[in-house]
Amino acid sequence: MAAAREPTPDERNLETLLRMADGFNRRDVAAILREFSADAVFETSQGPHPWGERFQGLAAIRGAIEAVFKTLPDIEFRDSRRFVCGERGAAEWTCVATTPKGHRFEARGCDLFEFRGGKVARKDTFFKQVLRKPA
Repeated sequence: MAAAREPTPDERNLETLLRMADGFNRRDVAAILREFSADAVFETSQGPHPWGERFQGLAAIRGAIEAVFKTLPDIEFRDSRRFVCGERGAAEWTCVATTPKGHRFEARGCDLFEFRGGKVARKDTFFKQVLRKPA
């Protein structure tokens, strides 16, 4: 019987993205955080700077993710596609949710990733938001 083959870095990093996506879809903050390195950086799509808002370290990232889940408790990511090439990767997705004012939020977006040791060292989020005129 042949020994099990070690996954390639691309396979390992893709599995990291798949586990993280599963955590987001289950709204499982602990599962999401397990996929980040201890000193990871998460840059959001909106904020006071051209890069949005930057959260560094697991405690800060935890706070950012918990805030999203609290504000958008029905958030869902659909139509996802992912790829990895070495220590870089990307994920495309459609995010749908209901805002606190009861409006439907829909955005097509992507995350750019940097990996280190099989963990996400940087997650940078971008999106295009659907704007609908009131009826």
